[in-house]
Amino acid sequence: MQTSVDTKLFFVLRELQAMSTVSRFGVSLEEDLLAAFDLSIGGQGYQNRSEAIRDLIRDHLIQKRVGQGDTEVIGVVTLVYDHRVHRLSDVLADMQHKAEVAVNASLHIHLDEHNCLEVIVIRGRGDKVHEIAGKLIATKGVQNGKLVTTTPEMTH
Repeated sequence: MQTSVDTKLFFVLRELQAMSTVSRFGVSLEEDLLAAFDLSIGGQGYQNRSEAIRDLIRDHLIQKRVGQGDTEVIGVVTLVYDHRVHRLSDVLADMQHKAEVAVNASLHIHLDEHNCLEVIVIRGRGDKVHEIAGKLIATKGVQNGKLVTTTPEMTH
């Protein structure tokens, strides 16, 4: 029995040693900038500044990574458009069918009697995700559009 506990403890300790270590560093900020940051992160539920700064750094690294053409990217494209524009819905659907990315999901929401919100989840090479998103957003009749990207290939 003791050997089994010792073996488990050995593997747990080995895993802990393999984890990256934490480094501490100082940051100098103007008081008003720090106060605004504290107010912002407090409203988001962060327990401390370190957690918020880690998330900002991760997001920065992810955004640099998704800009590379060969990186696998997951994108969420939001489009707001007036459904009365002749054949616009058909054009947007056709573009998605012909895209060189996987269209994983699409959600259509009626905002009011004329305007619709389309949310499209796409996945593929970064350059292709940006290309189709740009085409969708630039389509005549789309009033507003945005692409938000991330990647499952994030490593430090």
